[in-house]
Amino acid sequence: MSAKTRILVPGFIRERVLERLKEQFDVVRIERADPALIARSEAAGISGAAVSGRFDAALIEHLPALEIIASFGVGYDGVDVSAAAAHGIAVTNTPDVLNDEVADTAIGLLLNTVRRLPQAEAWLREGRWVREGAFPLTPLSLRGRKAGIYGLGRIGLAIAERLKGFGIEIAYHTRRPRTDVPYAYHPSLTELAEAVDTLIAIVPKTTETHRTIDAAVLRALGPNGVLINVGRGWTVDEEALAVALKDGVIAAAGLDVFYDEPHVPQALLDLPNVSLLPHVASASVATRDAMADLVADNLHAWFDTGVALTPVPETPFTRKTG
Repeated sequence: MSAKTRILVPGFIRERVLERLKEQFDVVRIERADPALIARSEAAGISGAAVSGRFDAALIEHLPALEIIASFGVGYDGVDVSAAAAHGIAVTNTPDVLNDEVADTAIGLLLNTVRRLPQAEAWLREGRWVREGAFPLTPLSLRGRKAGIYGLGRIGLAIAERLKGFGIEIAYHTRRPRTDVPYAYHPSLTELAEAVDTLIAIVPKTTETHRTIDAAVLRALGPNGVLINVGRGWTVDEEALAVALKDGVIAAAGLDVFYDEPHVPQALLDLPNVSLLPHVASASVATRDAMADLVADNLHAWFDTGVALTPVPETPFTRKTG
């Protein structure tokens, strides 16, 4: 691998990525993913990129020697993969290394939502335990619940394993049924919601998942229903959710992701039966460092061996040399 291999990093990325890349690459930083910020003469020498967020077709077109885009995160919807594939550019993501952290958070968020643990802690901290007595009994419990997982990929499977420890019956909906799991499959999201009382969403941001959790699905989930979303805010019709929570169409919701982050609808903030987190499912130092290492390792592997470690399905390419 030539010491002169140049890697573009547009915008913010975890410092560990930069530290790892600087070991062997010439790192070129620009403020954001905007082709106007890099001269064509400099763009011609860029062979790889590391990105946390957007990398669109215009920037891809601006980089004629680009071979690989290493994206920080499991979801890679910020990268125009179609444009990359059309140019023979490999795109990688960071699967597996955050499965456990996100699955743990999903279970924690479920417990917070059902047992109202944040509200109970606030009751104690505000001195209400002393002044008013015990925190009110929670109307909901995990006991006897049936969970439906919307998206049974790597993280969905990790969530299912944890739910089994609580004695919770599990079902799922994906585009196609899996042959390697014992859980009940439902061919539509509405059918899944009808069959369970706890819906956990962990699907990526695609055109097929846009606002699929809508008023009809929430009605199907029912008045004892709980929605947990640790996938993408894109998946939920937030206006319909706020109405469903306010009107008792479902009992409660726990959300780590939102449609227009970091903006959270006031209608959700005002509700007492929703638990809200600021997109922290994978936000531990250990997990983010592992993700950073995989970004760097993908670039090192590509230029050392010609094969990326974790290419996304749309770009199963190997490096062309000579």
